[in-house]
Amino acid sequence: MNLHNHPGGYLLFEDNTLFPGDALIGASECTGEAVFNTSHSGYQEILSDPSYRRQIMVFTCPHIGNVGMNTLDMESDRIQVSGLVVRNLSPQARNWRSESELTAALESAQIPALIGADTRSITLHIRDRGAMRSGIFTTETPIEKARSIVLQSPDMSGADLASAVTCQRNSHIAPFSYESKWKGRLDQGVKLHVAVMDFGVKRNIIQELNRRGCEITTLPAATTAQEILDGNYNGVLLSNGPGDPAAVTYAIDTIADLIGKIPIFGICLGHQLLALAAGYKTFKLPFGHRGANHPVRREQDKVIEITSQNHGFAVENSAIDAEWQITHVNLNDGTVEGLRHKTLPVFSVQYHPEASPGPHDSLNYFDAFIQEMIHAQAK
Repeated sequence: MNLHNHPGGYLLFEDNTLFPGDALIGASECTGEAVFNTSHSGYQEILSDPSYRRQIMVFTCPHIGNVGMNTLDMESDRIQVSGLVVRNLSPQARNWRSESELTAALESAQIPALIGADTRSITLHIRDRGAMRSGIFTTETPIEKARSIVLQSPDMSGADLASAVTCQRNSHIAPFSYESKWKGRLDQGVKLHVAVMDFGVKRNIIQELNRRGCEITTLPAATTAQEILDGNYNGVLLSNGPGDPAAVTYAIDTIADLIGKIPIFGICLGHQLLALAAGYKTFKLPFGHRGANHPVRREQDKVIEITSQNHGFAVENSAIDAEWQITHVNLNDGTVEGLRHKTLPVFSVQYHPEASPGPHDSLNYFDAFIQEMIHAQAK
């Protein structure tokens, strides 16, 4: 394998702003939408989250990599980000669960990592100017050439990336297949069979259903409504995933056909797709919500949940009609964080109730989904 280790590199934005770095490991260049994440833990889960496909991750935490990498904490089977920008990257892992250093994992996956960059200034630039196309390059790459590469790279708006990260065929997961030393076994979902529409599902979403005793079948994103209904599932979970929700038109049509016929729970991209299926619109946030401490207000009782979030699009809150209600609101910017149909067992949240990484304030929504399936089964 041809590994690279360059003495320097830079991050170039499409607005021509350049941020240098002291070193570059992994592949020599990449392009993607530059975004920042404010989490101070869980970098492995973030890097392996399929929702970050075609994005360059800028960590605001100044030191990354000290606990290494391990198989159990991966949210998918590979590192999903296009590139990584950090202030300081630990060359050694110092944790008893570590199986390899982060540097080795990045080099093996040929993911460029720009080290020694001013991540605080980069974060402020993204905050002030918005998430945009960018690229990581070696110092040997002429800036004019790099600028041309960035400007020719695809934009996130209009991008259907769910089709790039979804499973290729149905996959069955038996109840309690995911054993965990950290999370206890529950049984409220025993004898329930859940269809997970895979738009880039995180493993911990599946694990939360699985440890509750649910039988699970993951389905490709293009699965039709009739195929789902023919499967005699008790409920459908619409997973997280990358890209522009409005571009995933085939899934929107499927979800529209399912509303009113089966209990539905949407998470992140699944929340946005559910809203689009109900006739509402989505829009691109200036720089997105990415971190593990976003405050959300539950409108029913005004309880505040601290949530883990990762999304660059949101649902327009001006278009909610009489059949739907806004259940959660982001306290930072007032955007919609949850929806529920007033009479049908259909609801969604914009954030990640499974967290990973993040707080567990919202794990109860998996239990709420199970209760909706049990009630529907009893009718």
